Amino acid sequence: MPDETPLPAPVPGLSEADAQVRLKTEGYNELPRPDRRTPLRILLEVVREPMLALLLGGGAIYLLLGDLKEAIILAVFATFSVLITVIQETRTERVLEALRDLTSPRALVIRDGVRKRITGREVVRGDVLVLAEGDRVPADAVIIECRDLQTDESLLTGESVPVRKTTRAGAVHLDRRRPGGDDLPYVFSGSLVVRGTGMGEVMATGIRSEIGKIGQSLSTLETEPPRLQAQTRRVVRIFAMAGAAVSILAVLLYGTMRGGWLDAVLAGIALGMSMLPEEFPVVLAVFMAMGAWRISQARVLTRRAAAIETLGSAMVLCTDKTGTLTENQMTIAELRLWDDESFRPRDTPGATMPERFRALAECGILASARDPFDPMDKAFHSLGRERLAGSEHLHGGEWKLVHAYGLRPGLLAMSRIWQPSSDSQRLVVAAKGAPEAIAELCHFGAAELAALKRAVDAMAAEGLRVLAVARASFMGTMWPDSQHEFAFEFVGLVGLADPLRQSVPAAVAECRSAGIRVVMITGDYPATARAIARQAGLDTHDLMTGEELEALSEAELAQRVRTATVFARIMPEQKLRIVEALKANGEIVAMTGDGVNDAPSLKAAHIGIAMGGRGTDVAREASSIVLLDDDFGSIVRAVRLGRRIYDNLLKAMGFIFAVHVPIAGLALLPLLFGLPIIFGPIHIAFLEMIIDPVCSLVFEAETEEDDVMRRPPRPPGQPLFSANLIGWSLVQGTLAFALVAVIYLVAIDRGMPEAEVRALTFFSLVLGIVSLIFVNRSFSSSLITALRRPNAALAWVLLVVPVMLGVTLLVPSVSALFRFGPLHPDDLALTLGTGIVVLVALEALKSISRGRLGVRLR
Repeated sequence: MPDETPLPAPVPGLSEADAQVRLKTEGYNELPRPDRRTPLRILLEVVREPMLALLLGGGAIYLLLGDLKEAIILAVFATFSVLITVIQETRTERVLEALRDLTSPRALVIRDGVRKRITGREVVRGDVLVLAEGDRVPADAVIIECRDLQTDESLLTGESVPVRKTTRAGAVHLDRRRPGGDDLPYVFSGSLVVRGTGMGEVMATGIRSEIGKIGQSLSTLETEPPRLQAQTRRVVRIFAMAGAAVSILAVLLYGTMRGGWLDAVLAGIALGMSMLPEEFPVVLAVFMAMGAWRISQARVLTRRAAAIETLGSAMVLCTDKTGTLTENQMTIAELRLWDDESFRPRDTPGATMPERFRALAECGILASARDPFDPMDKAFHSLGRERLAGSEHLHGGEWKLVHAYGLRPGLLAMSRIWQPSSDSQRLVVAAKGAPEAIAELCHFGAAELAALKRAVDAMAAEGLRVLAVARASFMGTMWPDSQHEFAFEFVGLVGLADPLRQSVPAAVAECRSAGIRVVMITGDYPATARAIARQAGLDTHDLMTGEELEALSEAELAQRVRTATVFARIMPEQKLRIVEALKANGEIVAMTGDGVNDAPSLKAAHIGIAMGGRGTDVAREASSIVLLDDDFGSIVRAVRLGRRIYDNLLKAMGFIFAVHVPIAGLALLPLLFGLPIIFGPIHIAFLEMIIDPVCSLVFEAETEEDDVMRRPPRPPGQPLFSANLIGWSLVQGTLAFALVAVIYLVAIDRGMPEAEVRALTFFSLVLGIVSLIFVNRSFSSSLITALRRPNAALAWVLLVVPVMLGVTLLVPSVSALFRFGPLHPDDLALTLGTGIVVLVALEALKSISRGRLGVRLR
């Protein structure tokens, strides 16, 4: 077939010697690859985090002070949290490395007059490329010869429809050296040849190509720092300073009142430990690492664990159209006959195609390549397999292609001549192309042209790419020079579309209920963009084009993006402007995309979400989250998980804050009133580094609140520890402290031995802490509702805590280490009663302000 036959070499191309010289001077045809994040590098990044550094530093200080047990406990938990993070992020990098190495493009060039297959990275400026269907273009080039050449440039432009190419000699717009648009003489690195053949002279390679310029611009963009880490650092710093101040005050107070300065230092250390926030970095690291694992179960890869909490606070979700909202696969959406009767295959899945439309589908298939690369040709064949299988309209190997006419700038139609059988003298001619071109072949009059235009406009308004189909008969073996010489009969119109993913409407609706504004940004035409947006459930009234955007200043654009929901005919640098304008309005921006053209905006957004299957290396490297299944619905599931993780993190942090109140109070109370010191460093280390983290795991495993996707995103400036959360934690901690303090004071007053008082007070405090777990499982729902939600971690905690308490009381060596005396059944009943009273009182308080409490805490 003429359109599938390689062209002869018109030029000798570069000499091998010249090519090697240029390769040395200009470098390989590849983009600079970022340094691979090895496990060691990830480890160094994690250890440099201030929170983990504080944890390790605290262990070192305790070791210097001789508190070996506390130092070991701190070191164990620090190592545990670091290992979790390193393992998770190392797995992520391995997956990315596999994605990056899926393909290794090669190129066919002419050197010294001989065609030669080389690796794409060895292509140099001046090389002559030989291009054919299915080839990935290895470098930017100007076309010197072509025959019906079309390329898919969606990775660079976002447009799903292939564009026609012409030669340098026949081009009108030589100055337009940008991807996108028909009848231009340029092909670009990364694009795919979907039809025809051609030759091009390489103009730019590596970072000088269009794809290289985009990759280069990424180095100038700074990734948004995770807000949660910054907020936690501030909280840790405040706690550390407060703890240090109170410890020094306690030392001075104890030494002045009691005179034992060595005991004063030990008491100060114990008090300081009770106030130091060792658990915060442990809990944060565990939550982020476990959150990354949970999200990976939803086929979402987290490259930076800290991005999870930001995802849960997203206010605007900017999404590309092609390959993100749509399937990036052309399909036949509508068949329309001359009498305006239409058939929509997607509306009747699995149903038999009406007989009247079978001839139209048959001609469309015959006018397409038998083994196509062109997505529109593939759509015709797919329709035939689905709806014409087993009928005489789907032709097998007995049909022979004897001649073909490709697209020409003056006639945007193609025809193929088929011989039904070896002895048939009557040949079948099938043509498809632009409606106006097919109308010209069919010699339409004015009235017929007007009717055709009305039908085409109606289909185009639905966002369809419209082709017309015609057929003719021919006898003989002398082919006419032009398609015009056949007696074509008009068969009908075919509307093609890149269909919407089935999960998108529901995902968009869920975003709307969650207060997340979905904005579509595409390089496609306004009519197509509006149609897809309408199908997805987006508001299509406020549509803005790239031309309109170009005329606006930054301030005007920031105002305009407050209402615009659909952006069409947008260039890559304009996508970046849109993201920056949204950020200037104080929005938390999530940006999805799969193409190279999306990479700058992916990196500039607060959360960059790349597609793992169809996405490019550049897009994945620029993002913080990668969707492994390329499903838009996975984004919403990730947002839901992000909100759940943040909610649960707040519960855990509030719980830890509440627990510190009675621990610190019971460490300070004896100092203020000259009573026996009941808690030493070992008791506080046991509480903070074993009880608290184990109990905090309950919150990580907690399922989401019922309204997690029915409330607006939290405000961008909302601190991790809000005044309301601190107040609620103080109420919980103060009540627990008051009850345990009363038990301690009454026991002392009744003359109970000091070792028994210590055991009674310690057990009462631990059971009070367990009660706080139940109170904090939900912000606003009742205890009964919370108990109905399954939580395996809670069951384990309720099993482990009594066992650990039993060991401290019943094993003589452990009991001696803790300096505990025996407890009687009535003592144990009292400790259990303490926990019940704390639980009932706080649940009653929560029920009084139910609903409002949850809103305030979030």
